[in-house]
Amino acid sequence: MSRVLGDAPIDRLASFISALRFEALPADVVEKTKIHIADTFAAALAGGRSNEFRIARRLGRTQGNARLWGTTDRVSARDAALINGVAAHAFELDDAGGCDHSGAVVMPAVMAAIAEESRVVTGKELIAAVVAGYDVGRRILEAAGGYDSHNSLGWHSTGTCGTLAAAAAVANICGLDASTTRDAITLATSFSSGLWAFIHDGSQAKKIHAGRAAEGGLLAAQLAAEGFAGPSKVFDDVWGGFFRSFNKSACEAEKLSDALGESWKVKRAVLKPYASCRGAHSAVDALDDLLQETGRQASEITTIELRLSPMLMGMCGAKETSAMAPTQMSLPYALAARCVFDTAGLQAYSAERRSDARLRSIMDRVRLTVDDGMQPLDEPVVTLIFIDGSSASRMVPRATGSAERPMQPAAVAAKFRELTAMAMEPEQADRLWAAIADLENLNDCRRLETLLAGNADNRPVFC
Repeated sequence: MSRVLGDAPIDRLASFISALRFEALPADVVEKTKIHIADTFAAALAGGRSNEFRIARRLGRTQGNARLWGTTDRVSARDAALINGVAAHAFELDDAGGCDHSGAVVMPAVMAAIAEESRVVTGKELIAAVVAGYDVGRRILEAAGGYDSHNSLGWHSTGTCGTLAAAAAVANICGLDASTTRDAITLATSFSSGLWAFIHDGSQAKKIHAGRAAEGGLLAAQLAAEGFAGPSKVFDDVWGGFFRSFNKSACEAEKLSDALGESWKVKRAVLKPYASCRGAHSAVDALDDLLQETGRQASEITTIELRLSPMLMGMCGAKETSAMAPTQMSLPYALAARCVFDTAGLQAYSAERRSDARLRSIMDRVRLTVDDGMQPLDEPVVTLIFIDGSSASRMVPRATGSAERPMQPAAVAAKFRELTAMAMEPEQADRLWAAIADLENLNDCRRLETLLAGNADNRPVFC
C-alpha cells in the first residue's frame, strides 16, 4: 500500500523522479545521455568476451524476454540485469563519475525492465529513465559524504549507491507513482553492498558489483510495484539508516534533493578512454602531455616518479602484470603500457601483452611516493626523468573523458567501433550507433534489443 509523501529530501527526490519526462530535459543533457547509452552498450558488448560474463552467464538458466547483449540468448529480466551488468563493467571501460559506474548499473536494469513491459517503450522514455538513474545514484553518493568519504571506509559505491540508481531508473520507465518510487529507492537500500576487499588479491568480485546493483535495483522496483513497502526512515539519522551505516559522518540528506531539475548529474559522468581504474587515467594523460610538450619519446625516459595520495596508492599503486582484473587496477602498468604499446586501451591488457618483458622493465623504474598532505581524490603528480638528466612534471586535475578534458566525437565513435567489433559485425554496429544517435525519435526500444544481439559467445575469451 502506497504511503503519503511528506517534504523530506527523499520525498522530493521520489516525486521528481516519478514525474520526470523527456520534455523536461535540456538538449545538452539529452545528447550527453545518448553518448553514455552508446558507451555502456559498447563496453558490455566487448564484455561478452570476458571470463566474468561467461561464468555469470552459466547461471542464467531462466528463460525470458530480456537479451543477453552480444549473444542470441534471452533470459529472465533479473538474470539479464545481473549478467549484462557484469559484462558492462568487465573490462573497466564503462563510464565513471556517477554512483561511481552509473552506466553499468542503470542500463542493464532499465533495458531488462523494458523487455518485460507489456506496452511499447519509446526512445524518449528510455532517455528520461537513464537520466533519472544517473541523478539518483550520484545524489545518494553526494549525500553520503562523497566518493572519498564513502569509499575510504571500504564500500564500493557502484554496488552500494548504484543499486538505488537502478531502482530509480526502473521506477521511472515503469511509470510508478511518487510514493511507489520512494518505496523502490528505499527498498533498494536493502540490496546495497560491495566491498573494496577485491583490491588486495585481484579478485574478480569488483565486476559482480555492477551486475548485482542492476539486479537489486530492478528487484526493488518490481517489489515496490507489487505493493512492497520500503523503510520510510532509511535516510533519516537513525540506527540502521543508510547514511549512518555507510558513512558515520559528513552526511547531508538535503543533497538528495538540492537543485532538482537544475543540476543534472549525468553531466558530471565521465567516459573512460583507458581500460583501467579511473584512478590511473590522469597519470596517463600527464605522461602523454609531457611527451608531446617536450618532443621526447617514451624510450628516453629513465624514471617515472609519482607523488600520490594515500587513497590512490592503496587503490592503484600495485605493480601488476598477472591476471587482467588486478592489472587493470595498476597505475604503474597503465603508464608502462602507454610507453611500450603507445596505448592504455583494452588491447594493452591482453594476456600476450601483459607477459611482455618490457613492461616489467619500465614498472621497475616507476617510483611511487605517498604524500600524506594530499587529499584522497587529488590526482598524482607525474615527473619524467630523461636519459640526459632533464625532467618535467605535470598534474592533470581532470582526466580525459571529463567535461574539462572531453573525449572528442571522433574518439568516442572510435571507441564504440573498437568495442562493438568484439561481438558483432561492423554493419550492425553502425545501425546500433545510428539508432542511439536518433534515440529520441525511436518509437519502440525493442529495436535496440534486436540490434544488441551478437556472436560474442562464438569468439574466444579476451583475458
